[in-house]
Formats: sequence, C-alpha cells, structure tokens
Amino acid sequence: MNQRGRVSRDEHNVITVGIAELKVSGDPADVLTARGLGSCVAVCAYDPVARIGGVLHGVLPERSSSLGGSPTKYLDTGIPCLLTQMLANGASYRRLVIRIAGGAQMLIAPGFKNTLNIGRRNAQVARTVIQREGLRCVGEETGGTRGRTVKLYVECGTMTLRSVGRGELEIPIR
Repeated sequence: MNQRGRVSRDEHNVITVGIAELKVSGDPADVLTARGLGSCVAVCAYDPVARIGGVLHGVLPERSSSLGGSPTKYLDTGIPCLLTQMLANGASYRRLVIRIAGGAQMLIAPGFKNTLNIGRRNAQVARTVIQREGLRCVGEETGGTRGRTVKLYVECGTMTLRSVGRGELEIPIR
C-alpha cells in the first residue's frame, strides 16, 4: 500500500475469472479479470460500502434440461449464484452496483446473422435476470463484433474494458 493507504497498480493481485466461472473477493488488492469475452457476458457486482466485488463469466443464455455443466456456465442460473456468493461474503443486496460487458456477435455468416447471435441473447438474458432479481444494471458495454477483457478493481469498484483497437476504458455508472 502507498502512503495514503491505497493499493498501487503494481500491488494488484490479478484473479482470473475463467469461462463459466465466478469469483468474489473482499481483498482491496484483487482485480477480478475476465478475458476473451466474445459472445460471453461478464456480470460485475460491487458493494461500495463493504468493498466486495464479484464477476461471473457466463457463456450461454439459459440452462435447459438437455444441457449439462456448472450453473455458472449459464446467465440465467449463474447470476443468482453470483448474488448468493456476494451476500455470503458480506455484501448487501440493496447496495449492489451491477454492470455488464461482452455479448459480441463473433460468428458472422450470410443468412445466419440473427440465428447465431448468441452474444445478443446472452446480454438480453443478463439484463432480464438482473431486473427479475430486483436490481438495476447501471452500466454496460455490449454488442459489436470485438472480443473484450473486463477488470473489476475490488478496492474501489472501478470496472474497465479493453478490446482490440481500443485502450482500456472505464465503464461508468450511469
């Protein structure tokens, strides 16, 4: 920590949130990072009072009886898992700040533009589940055709995004 008691950029612990995973932290030195978000959607939750952050790296919009795998693979089941973990770690539901990123259209082929747009479906399901949970998405960077990397800085709740051809940008709260 520097003289002001703040974590310097050199002291951050990068915690990778892999595909179909979620991570929650209350350590101010942690930066929760989801790389390679193409059609996947990262859901970032932060409690600014408790300073607890969490990131879900969701792959598909909805789980069906024919699909297996971890609940965190799907946005409709993964978001409730993220919220449960946030609360278990001391976050308050009413203080949660939620932002999302990703949901790009990575498969572009003539005649299949809308059929293969899993990214758009992922982003829409994320918004729907967040709203159904009684929460509000206060910032987002979704769509397009570029992959993204998202970082959530646990110390302050800043969420940044990097994509090819663009520098690292902060996703502000709107």
